[in-house]
Amino acid sequence: MSGRLARLAPLVRRAAVANTPHRFYHSATSAGGLLRSDAGLRLLKQRPWPLGSYALHNVPAVRSISFARILPKIVTKFASLGAVAGGAVIAGASYIQYQAGQAGGYVLDIFNRTTDRATNIAGTLYEGATQTLDQTRRGWQKTKEEFDYPDWLKSILFPEETSGSSRGGSGPEGNPKQSGPSAGTAAAGATTAAAFGYDSKDEEDQSSEERIARDEQMMMLTKKMIEIRSLLQTVGQSETLTLPSIVVIGSQSSGKSSVLEAIVGHEFLPKGSNMVTRRPIELTLVNTPEAHAEYGEFPALGLGRITDFSQIQRTLTDLNLAVPVEACVSDDPIQLRIYSPNVPDLSLIDLPGYIQVTGRDQPPELKEKIRELCEKYIRSPNIILAISAADVDLANSTALRASRKVDPRGERTIGVITKMDLVDAERGASLLNDKKYALRLGYVGVVCRVPQAIGTGKLFNRGNGNITSAIAKNEAAYFSSHPEFGGDSHLDVGTQNLRKKLMYVLESTMASSLKTTSEAIQRELAEATYEFKVQYNDRPLSAESYLAESLDAFKHSFKGFTEQFGRAEVRAIVKHEIDQQVLNLLAQRYWNRPFDDLSQPLPDPDPLSSLPKADLDNTIWQIKLDSSSASLTKLGIGRLATSVVANALQAHVDQLTLSSRFANHPFARQAITEASTTILRDLSYDISDELEICIKPYKYRIEVEDSEWAKGRENVTNVLKEELKVCESAAKIVETQIGGRKKAKDVMAFIDRVRDGKVVLEGDGIGGAGGFSSALLHKGREAVFLRDRLDVLKMRIMAVKSKQCANKANKYYCPEVFLDAVADKLTTTADLFLDAELLSKFYYLFPRELDTRLGRGLSQTEIERFAREDPKIRRHLDVVRRKELLEHVLKEMEALRQLEAREKRFSSRSTPNEREKRGGRGWSLF
Repeated sequence: MSGRLARLAPLVRRAAVANTPHRFYHSATSAGGLLRSDAGLRLLKQRPWPLGSYALHNVPAVRSISFARILPKIVTKFASLGAVAGGAVIAGASYIQYQAGQAGGYVLDIFNRTTDRATNIAGTLYEGATQTLDQTRRGWQKTKEEFDYPDWLKSILFPEETSGSSRGGSGPEGNPKQSGPSAGTAAAGATTAAAFGYDSKDEEDQSSEERIARDEQMMMLTKKMIEIRSLLQTVGQSETLTLPSIVVIGSQSSGKSSVLEAIVGHEFLPKGSNMVTRRPIELTLVNTPEAHAEYGEFPALGLGRITDFSQIQRTLTDLNLAVPVEACVSDDPIQLRIYSPNVPDLSLIDLPGYIQVTGRDQPPELKEKIRELCEKYIRSPNIILAISAADVDLANSTALRASRKVDPRGERTIGVITKMDLVDAERGASLLNDKKYALRLGYVGVVCRVPQAIGTGKLFNRGNGNITSAIAKNEAAYFSSHPEFGGDSHLDVGTQNLRKKLMYVLESTMASSLKTTSEAIQRELAEATYEFKVQYNDRPLSAESYLAESLDAFKHSFKGFTEQFGRAEVRAIVKHEIDQQVLNLLAQRYWNRPFDDLSQPLPDPDPLSSLPKADLDNTIWQIKLDSSSASLTKLGIGRLATSVVANALQAHVDQLTLSSRFANHPFARQAITEASTTILRDLSYDISDELEICIKPYKYRIEVEDSEWAKGRENVTNVLKEELKVCESAAKIVETQIGGRKKAKDVMAFIDRVRDGKVVLEGDGIGGAGGFSSALLHKGREAVFLRDRLDVLKMRIMAVKSKQCANKANKYYCPEVFLDAVADKLTTTADLFLDAELLSKFYYLFPRELDTRLGRGLSQTEIERFAREDPKIRRHLDVVRRKELLEHVLKEMEALRQLEAREKRFSSRSTPNEREKRGGRGWSLF
C-alpha cells in the first residue's frame, strides 16, 4: 500500500522530460551501468551531473572502463561525416557496447585497480563529451528534418510508425525473442533512440502509469469509504445504510485468528482454550504511509493510542470475557482501528467461530446463537471470507456451508485454505482448484504459522514486533519447494496474495456500492432534515453554543439578583439573627428555663414578676443586664454576621441555579456551587476578623440615644409578639400530639402536682405514673414549659408597653428594650461593613469564576458531557450532528461518484486495443 503512491513518480518524471530540452545523464546506481543492455533506456531516468562536477563526483561505486567513456571521442571524429553517418556509427558503437557487457565482471575488476587514474581524467572526458554530444544533437535535429530515412532506419528510430512491428523491435510474428545481429541491431537502435530523447517504451510506460493512477484512485476510494464508515459509526444510522465489509467466518481452530493476525502483522486477538471470542470485532485497518509507528485505538472506549499490541490483546480479552456466561455471545460489536504503514486499507469483521458440540459449561442454545449472529453479518453487500482448514474436507466446511445459504452462487465469497503444510502438496493444490464448491473469487492457500526459532525448539518469540516477514519467508519456503504451486499452476497462495485479493475485492465492492450507498444517505439526510425542521424549527445548536447561552442567561439572572440584594437585605438578615440571640439571653437570665425532670424546682428569690416593683439598690438586676449586654457584644458578631450573610448568598445562588438551564445539569450545578462556596469561604476569613475589630468599642461601653431607645422599644415589642405566636403554635402541636385539650390539661395538672410536691414520683416517671405513659409524661412536660413561656411573654409585652419602659433611665426594668438597642447598633456597623466588603467583592469575583469553571476551564469532552446531561438537548444535538454528518458524508460520496464518472468516460473514449492493454479492469466487481 505505502509504495503505491511512489509508483506515480514516472508520470511526473515523464512529463518533465517531455517539456524540457534533452540532457545526458550518468547512472551510478548499480555495477555494470552502461554495460547492461537496457542502460540506454535508463539514461533519461537518472539525475543530471551537478554543475561544475565530474563523472565520478559523489559516486560510491564507479563503473569499470566502459566503452561509453571513449564514445565521445569517437563521436567527435565522425561528426564531420554528417548526422546520418554519425547516427549509424553511434548505433554500431552501441552494439559493441552491448557485446562488451558480457565481459563486465572482468572489466570491473580491472577498474577497481585503476580508480585513481580514472578519477583524474573524468573531468576532461565530461567536458569533451558535453561539447561533442551538443554538436551531434544539433546536427541530428537538422538531419531529421531534412533527411528521407530508409525503411531499415525507420524501423530502428521510429518503431511506432512501422506497421507490423511490435514495441521493442520484434519481428513480424511479434516474437520478442531475437538473437544474433538482429538483437544487436535492436539494442543499438534502442540505445540511439534513448540517447536522443526517444524512448521506445513510452507507450507501454504510459499504459502502465495510467493503470497505476487508476489503482491509486481505487485505493483512495477505499480509504474514503472506510473513513465514511467510521463517521457513520459515531451516530446511529438506519439498517438500510450499510457499507461493505469483509466478514471472517470459520469453525473454531480453523486458523481464523491466525489469518487476521498475518494480515495485520501482529498477534493481537484473544487466545484461549475455551471460547474467547464472544463479541464481533469490527476491525478497521488504516494505511499510514508517512508514519513509522503502529498503534491501535478503541474509539468507543477513549483509551487513546495503544502501541503495545499485547495490551490490545488484553483489552479485547477483557471485553469478550465481560459477556455473561449465561449469554456466552453478544451482538454488541467491539470497534478497533489499527494504523500502520504495513497494512492495507481494509474493513474486517471477526465473528465467533462455529461450534459443532456444546460444552457442559455452555448454554444449549449457544450453537444456534452463533449461527444467527454470523448470518446477521454475512448478508449482502458484505464480502464473506470463509476460513477452512486444509486437513478438513471442503464438504464438511462449516464456513462454506453458511456462505452457501446467503451467497448460493459464490459471487461474494473468498475461500481461504489454512494449514496447507499439514497435507501433501497434491492434496493442497486440488483444494485450491476445487470445482465442486467453486467460488467466483476463488481460493487462497496460506500457511500462517510463525516458524520456530532455529536451535531453540521454542516458538518464535513475536513480542511486539511485526511478524509479516517471518510468515512470508515461511510461506515462500514451503510453496517454492513444491512445484504444484508454481507459476504455471495459476494458484493463489500466500498471505501477501490474500492481502492483494482482499484489497481488490473490497475496492471493487466499494465502487459498485457507491450509487446505492449515496441514495441511502440521501434518504437518511431527508429524514434528519425533516425532523430538524419540524421538532426544532431549524434552530442550530452545538454543545459550545448551548453552554455559552446557558452561562449568559445565568449571569444575567445573577446580575438581577445583585441589583435586588443590597445593604437593606443584609441588615434585615443580620438583625434577625441578633434578635434571636437577644431572645436566648433573655430566656437564660430572665425567663423560665426548660426543666429536664419532674422534681420540685428550687424557690426563686427574685422572680421576674417582681421586676417592675424591684428596688434598684438590689444589684441583681443590674448584674443581669450588664452580663447580658457583655455576652451580646462578645458573642462574635463578626463571625456570626458574616456567616449568615454568606449562607444567604449561597442560598440565593442555589435558587438561581435551580431556576436556570443548569437545573438539569449536575456537573454545572456542582461547578456553580463550588465556585460560590470557594469565594465566600475565602472572603469570610478576613472579613469576619475585620468586622470584629470594628465592633470592638461596643464591648466596653454602650451609650443609647433617646431615638435609639424608642426604636428599640418598638422593635422588641414586635419581636416578643412574634415569639408569642411561635410558642402558641408549638403549644397547639403538642396538645394535638397528647390527644386533645382535655387530655393535655389532665397531664399538665398531674405534672404541676408533682412539681409542687403534692405527688411523689419515683424514677422520673420512666415507667409511667398517674395513669399516664412515659411518652405522655414527656409531652406533658413540653406543654407545661410552653404554657409558662406564654405567660412570661404576655407579661413582658405588657411591661415593654408600659410608661415605665418609655424612658431609657429605666433600662434595668426593661432589659428587652436596652438589649434590642444594643443589637441595633451592632447591626448597623455589620451591614455597612459587609455591604462594602463581602457583597461587592463577591459580585465581582463570582461571574469571573464561572467563566473559568464553565468556560475556558472546560475541555471539549467536558463541554459535550455537559450538554448531553439534559435529555432534550441531547436529542437536539443528536439531530443536528446527524444532519451535519450526513451532509458531509454525502458531499464525500458525490466527489467519489464524480471520480467514478470520469473513469467511465475515459473508458468509453478508449479504443478496444487500449482497453485490452489495460487488462479490462474496471471499477465494478461484477
